Amino acid sequence: MAIVLKHIKIYTGLRVIEDAYIRFEKVIKDIGRIEEYTPLASDETIICDDDIIVPGFIDVHTHGAYGFDTMDGDAKKLATMVNLIGANEGVTTIFPTSMTQSDAKISQAMIAIDKATALTNLIGGVHLEGPFVNPVYKGAQPEKYMLDPAINMLDHWNKLSGNRIKLVTYAPERHGAREFEKYALNSGIIPSIGHSDATRNILKESQATHITHLYNAQRGIGHREPGVTGHAMLERYINAELIVDGFHVVPDMVKFAVNVKGIDHIQLITDSMRAKGLNEGESELGGQKVIVKDKQARLLDGHLAGSVLTYDDAFRNIIKFTDIGIEDAVKMTSGNQAQEFKLLDKGCLEIGKDADLNIFNKELELLATYSYGQKLRKNG
Repeated sequence: MAIVLKHIKIYTGLRVIEDAYIRFEKVIKDIGRIEEYTPLASDETIICDDDIIVPGFIDVHTHGAYGFDTMDGDAKKLATMVNLIGANEGVTTIFPTSMTQSDAKISQAMIAIDKATALTNLIGGVHLEGPFVNPVYKGAQPEKYMLDPAINMLDHWNKLSGNRIKLVTYAPERHGAREFEKYALNSGIIPSIGHSDATRNILKESQATHITHLYNAQRGIGHREPGVTGHAMLERYINAELIVDGFHVVPDMVKFAVNVKGIDHIQLITDSMRAKGLNEGESELGGQKVIVKDKQARLLDGHLAGSVLTYDDAFRNIIKFTDIGIEDAVKMTSGNQAQEFKLLDKGCLEIGKDADLNIFNKELELLATYSYGQKLRKNG
């Protein structure tokens, strides 16, 4: 039986269809203007006056939420976590993200991710953040576990994950980085500059095509040294993650990034941690105490420790902070990610694509999320 949503405005990622319909099962079967609709006896029809549809969101950088964390190394808990993110925030493709920890802890996390893929359809890859980063910009990454880039360790962890690592955050200035980049690219893993003190000259030699959380935990722009942030702005081909909670990056600098880089190479992320979706108070990240207050998660020394940002808030915030339209926001929340990571059936709503979609009302409140044509339940 196919579901048909009628009288709805659809932002497909490639076009906007007013007063439209969409028919889907696991994949999208038909889409168009309402006057083109031909009813079928098997259709389950839902009228959606004044609502809008956008593709399911893709978050390539999230550590945890709702009391769970990727580094817990528990497949059932991880599946529960990603299902809750999906149902509550509209994220239909998630890259569980590790952090700088011991080999044993990272290995345990990779094994759990591999097992969790049998329990949920929402895991689209893995983001390995660290341990190959620079303590000068450690952020909330524990310094004692930081290492030079090591091909053998990346290969080992990738195999444990079921060859699901799609993104690795590292510091290009560290010893062995050029060989590491080459190996990653040959393995289908995108090297991402992050927690890095690299200069522009070093980065010109790098093969990295991605920036982890633009502005945050990296050498910033200077008038004599562009740094990591300046490199990201100058090189149009680089895809930049952006945490749009208003704290990691103030709204004016979000707008600056959109104006300079353009919408085609920015990807919204949450970089969320275990406390997202819970009450304020004490939490933890990588064994470090975190205090959550006023929608911010901070270590005891005051450093931001990831976020408690929900992805649907990020979607609304990018529109609010920059005055862009929904069509452009769709690119930064799904289309750009699908293109970079070759998620060929994701990121747009056209015939034959996966039926991953979000329904919002005209106030941009999330009403429902479908993954492969199945409505996600908010109890996980």
